[in-house]
Amino acid sequence: MQREFLKELGLEDEAIDKIMAEHGKAVNTTKEDLSSAQTERDTLKEQLSERDTQLEDLRGKAQGNEDLQATIDSLKEANTQAKESYEKQLKEQKFNYELDRELMTAQARNPVAVRALLDTEVIKLDEDGKIKGLSEQLDGLKESDSYLFTSEEGTPPSSSNFNPGSKQKMNTPKDVDPYDAGRQKALERHKKEEE
Repeated sequence: MQREFLKELGLEDEAIDKIMAEHGKAVNTTKEDLSSAQTERDTLKEQLSERDTQLEDLRGKAQGNEDLQATIDSLKEANTQAKESYEKQLKEQKFNYELDRELMTAQARNPVAVRALLDTEVIKLDEDGKIKGLSEQLDGLKESDSYLFTSEEGTPPSSSNFNPGSKQKMNTPKDVDPYDAGRQKALERHKKEEE
């Protein structure tokens, strides 16, 4: 988010400073989470490669022992499946991150609601890590459900100084004679006491 964009929206410098501070907190938290996840990923990759190496060494030493060979093969298969599952999870995580980023770039008011209306089977992540097949769907949603996105102009609606009920002829109280008002109240009280 850039200060020039916020200034174009007509925000004051104080409001811009507050928005940028909050945005900075969110960005720093996301960076920390990403760095932590990348470190964990690299550690897990190293552990998997070490296990594969250890299994290969063990396999070489276990020549002639059929039971041990079968155990090693099953462990190797389990490691391969764990690695594939982990890679699939990483791809899904990257896809979700990129999709959310694109929805924020498209100025979706509620990314969760917009995401529910998208056909995610058509949207794919290419080799470069970019989302493909999203822009056409977003253009269609902007036409059919424009309320889900902030306006392109970015101008906030002007506030009117209308105060309901003020300076209207119908809201002026009628002049009431105090004698008639007191008499009416007395009659209302007297009737209640009789009942």
